Amino acid sequence: MMKKLIALICAMALVMGLFAAPAMAEGKPLKILIVTSSGVDDGNFNQDCYNGIQAFLADHADCSVKDVKEPDLAELIPTVERLAGDYDVFVLPGFNFGGIGDIVLANPDKYFLVVDSTIQDSEGNPVTADNVYTMTYKEQEGGFMVGLAAALTSKSNKVAEINGMPFPSNTNYQFGFMGGVKYANEKFGTAVECVEIPSFSGGDGVGGNYVGNFADPATGKVVAETLIGEGCDVIFAAAGESGNGALTAVKEAEGVWFIGCDVDQYDDGAKGDGNVILTSALKVMHLDVQRELENIYNGTFTGKDALLGADSDSTGYVSAESRQQLSEDALAKLAESYELMKKGEIVPPTTADGVNDFPGLK
Repeated sequence: MMKKLIALICAMALVMGLFAAPAMAEGKPLKILIVTSSGVDDGNFNQDCYNGIQAFLADHADCSVKDVKEPDLAELIPTVERLAGDYDVFVLPGFNFGGIGDIVLANPDKYFLVVDSTIQDSEGNPVTADNVYTMTYKEQEGGFMVGLAAALTSKSNKVAEINGMPFPSNTNYQFGFMGGVKYANEKFGTAVECVEIPSFSGGDGVGGNYVGNFADPATGKVVAETLIGEGCDVIFAAAGESGNGALTAVKEAEGVWFIGCDVDQYDDGAKGDGNVILTSALKVMHLDVQRELENIYNGTFTGKDALLGADSDSTGYVSAESRQQLSEDALAKLAESYELMKKGEIVPPTTADGVNDFPGLK
């Protein structure tokens, strides 16, 4: 009887182990792979994730990273599948990895950090597992802060945002930005308008200014030039590579500020002896990637779908000296508003209707 009981306990332990998080020994060296479509030196989204890996490696010389660039979007997930047996941790930036679910489930002894997307299987079913941590962000919070910055800076009382495509991450930025302008008008006495060009609308209920693509700098420049022609003197671009075209238009104009997106874009704003970057909206991806690598290394990792925001310092704006050109008055008002947002007293909008009625506005 005792032998049968022991056998039963062992069998149960084996079955439970199939559903548990990867059993990696604490402190074991990690082989990390990051896969991107545009490289880890893009100066933006991918590079920020890669910087998080590098920050982790600076404290863990026993670990290593390999980066793989795969420009063919259809080959991104097959690349991960092909290399699944060779690495311990996979850092996967971008919504193109949303379909990674089957590979996650087929490799329960590997860790997956998916940035800016939740995941699903090949049939479109949502996937959550102990070995995957997905990071999505409250972009509306960063959008709110730079909308506030734009309103507090504009001299023409006309500002605008340029987006790539009306995905939730982009519409969050848009409505958050508009909410920040509305908040400045309500609380700080500005009278600033968010300019929208109907021919670039994101559709019914969206509005805004949409390029229609994240990789079309030529059209991005046209949209920015049109907005500058309408009198806008501050432009925020959440449009990927298309935003680079908008930045070019701002550089070619006079008296116009540009607001960067996702990462600190100050170095991209050089214009002669000056710089056109007012500040940048942030998704602090490097910090979150570093945190989760530490958790894996320390044996404290917990798989989850995480929605990250200001309460974990995961969203915000650039306020560091020499990396922004905001006035002292604007910096003070932004700092005050950010603390209210961290406390939940300001909850930026994510819909067009919410722009005129969100917690903290009235």
